[in-house]
Amino acid sequence: MVNQGPGPIDEIDALRAQEYDLLAALLGRAPAPELVAGLQGLDGDGSPLGQAHAALGRAAREAEPRVVGRDYFALFVGVGRGLIMPYASYYLTGFLNERPLARVRQDLAALGLERDPASSEPEDHAATLLEVMATLAGRRLAAEPDADHRFFERHLNPWIGRFFTDVAAQATTPFYRAVGQLGEVFTTVEAEAFAMEA
Repeated sequence: MVNQGPGPIDEIDALRAQEYDLLAALLGRAPAPELVAGLQGLDGDGSPLGQAHAALGRAAREAEPRVVGRDYFALFVGVGRGLIMPYASYYLTGFLNERPLARVRQDLAALGLERDPASSEPEDHAATLLEVMATLAGRRLAAEPDADHRFFERHLNPWIGRFFTDVAAQATTPFYRAVGQLGEVFTTVEAEAFAMEA
């Protein structure tokens, strides 16, 4: 059975898609002041995910967008390279443009997704993979019902937790430390939920 794309969506899947969209936006480029301002009201309950949301809200309220932008640059871009290489290939093999990238390209083609010609980043960039997960969780395209599970297991679960741990550890601002912690908590919840479904 193939999911026909836009239509009724489970509330939990809608929330998952929002979480993936947020993380993708925070990793794809330095956040615009409007995004940082929009996160200032973020709060949460006593759960690990709720606490991570509350921490990001606090960090956003205290953030200076220019300082956050410099932290983003140091973390992911740098002069020559950033402190962290946000690519599946690098985390899994130690090199860029390796077999993990080829597998991502195959799976994106199978889903009918094409690389944005305006992007200079390889498709195994963390932000791109998180955007794909948002698309699958949010049922924004026709795909098998468990396509998000398969994509997560193949392209994110083997490395994304370590990546977010590194973001939290290497960031110089509370904002990106909170982003790293939120990503780590959320992807752990996803991995545990998918494991229960298996």
